[in-house]
Amino acid sequence: MKKAYSSRQRVFILIFALISLIFAARLFYLQIIDDSWEISSNKNALRHKIQYPSRGLIYDRNGELLVYNEATYDLMVVPNQIKDLDTNELALLLDLSIEDVENRLLKARKYSSYAASAFEKQISKETYGVVEEKLYKFPGFYVQPRTLRYYPEPIAAHILGYIGEVNDKVLQEDPYYRLGDYIGISGMEKSYEEYLRGKKGVRVVMVDVHNREQGSFRNGEFDTVPIPGTNIWSSIDIPLQKYGEELLQNKKGSVVAIEPASGEILCLVSSPSYDPNLMVGRNRSSNYNMLLKDSINKPLFNRALMAMYPPGSTFKVANALIGLQEGILTPSTRLPCHGGFVFGNLRVGCHAHASPLDLSQSVQHSCNAYYCRAFKMMLDDRKKYKSTREAYNIWRDYLIKMGFGTTFDTDLPYELKGIVPTAEFYDRYHGKNRWKALSIISLAIGQGELGTTPLQLANFTAMIANKGYYIRPHMVKAIGHPDSLYTKYTEPVYTGIDEHHFESILTGMSNVVTAGTARRALIKDIPISGKTGTSQNPHGIDHALFIGFAPSDDPKIAIAVVIENAGFGGVWAAPIASLMIEMYMKREISRPELENSIKSLKLIR
Repeated sequence: MKKAYSSRQRVFILIFALISLIFAARLFYLQIIDDSWEISSNKNALRHKIQYPSRGLIYDRNGELLVYNEATYDLMVVPNQIKDLDTNELALLLDLSIEDVENRLLKARKYSSYAASAFEKQISKETYGVVEEKLYKFPGFYVQPRTLRYYPEPIAAHILGYIGEVNDKVLQEDPYYRLGDYIGISGMEKSYEEYLRGKKGVRVVMVDVHNREQGSFRNGEFDTVPIPGTNIWSSIDIPLQKYGEELLQNKKGSVVAIEPASGEILCLVSSPSYDPNLMVGRNRSSNYNMLLKDSINKPLFNRALMAMYPPGSTFKVANALIGLQEGILTPSTRLPCHGGFVFGNLRVGCHAHASPLDLSQSVQHSCNAYYCRAFKMMLDDRKKYKSTREAYNIWRDYLIKMGFGTTFDTDLPYELKGIVPTAEFYDRYHGKNRWKALSIISLAIGQGELGTTPLQLANFTAMIANKGYYIRPHMVKAIGHPDSLYTKYTEPVYTGIDEHHFESILTGMSNVVTAGTARRALIKDIPISGKTGTSQNPHGIDHALFIGFAPSDDPKIAIAVVIENAGFGGVWAAPIASLMIEMYMKREISRPELENSIKSLKLIR
């Protein structure tokens, strides 16, 4: 028994010695080798300052600045470091009420007593100088450098978009962001956020008892350098964008221009618009609310991507192409018009012109009867299609391939897909198998239940200019360097319309401008091909539309113009398009009288 007890005693002694050795080794490591406890003990004397990167710049297609950065500052607060705060003096310093100061402190404490949060955001350089001088009086407060967006030209608000604070959803979904960070909310700022934002860094600094910085901790050993955001070259042409916004002053509507060969958007005008500088700085919230409450003009509403209009007679070109591809029409098909299309009690009126017309002439003179007859011929053709429904679905499929009734899914946030009704829609409205061509004849002339956006009309025009295909419209030309062309959106989208079918259409569209419904768009030395349209408006005067491209033989620009409550498309929409084309092609205007008449036109009272 005594021998066994001695053995057990030796085991206990050995275990105790081993534990003592482990503790001693750990203590040596913590005190001599590892400095994390030293850092932790210095926590109250250290400040971890987020180093925000400068956001990437945005240029136009020619290298002119659209967006750059200016220095600003956020006043940060760490609630548990506040001592003997004079709320009255702080309120005077920041031009706030005492109530504002108390509410903001309460909000900061609710967020965290130990972590920093923004107390006053986007302080100007001038105010920063005053705050910095007196900051020693306010322990727990420090200044965080930031940058603000600035726009040298007050244009392109809907293209560029704006940035704002991250919301709770973003904070939960993306660990990169923290409370008070900014993120792209709309436009290019949203679509290219990951390129533009860069990568944040951290600087660890020491502060004294008076809240004054004493320099970097450990010579910056624990600092990380911010990585600036990537610069972007947009496809936008500043002179064209600026001119388009000038022409649409005091008007509601849109102008969208595309380079057919690339799908690059040259301009995207939505009117009324606003100065993008209103959406930055300390007054951003009040400015946003002011714009949001303008229910008459709706300047925040991007008409180019979100407004939907019946395409009117511009849509006849689509119906002509479908008819040619399906063999319902040929270039020589001649159809009569006696003041309109009449079938029983149904009548669709038309303006005076020669009769009968062939296909090119039907485009030139925008004959309603021609397209009502052609549409009926297709949907009623029982040798080719088993039913009206089958014929309609084939007709609709062509439209989807042309870019109607769908979105392009590129870098254009919040675009709407428009409306091309399904057969099921008409089943519900008329009853299954109870509707025929005559039930939906208004679709033949671009009316009825159709809804198209100006972007879709511009893309459709680019497709015509390319004779059967388009490149999905997009806003960016290069990323990182002007020669680093962005290739994400370069694949052609084919519509199923053979190239040879465009010859008669293009002849008709050329004649529209030289001797048809858009003679006001004629430019002496720039051949334009186009098509006018009038979109019925149940709430007032009809909307004016025009689509066109130029030069006719080598298209460099495709354009769509929609002017709300302006009546016939040839009167105002067509000449606006021609002025835009001339500005892009020549950088000068040869028809100042026409320009002045359009600029003086006021459709918003």
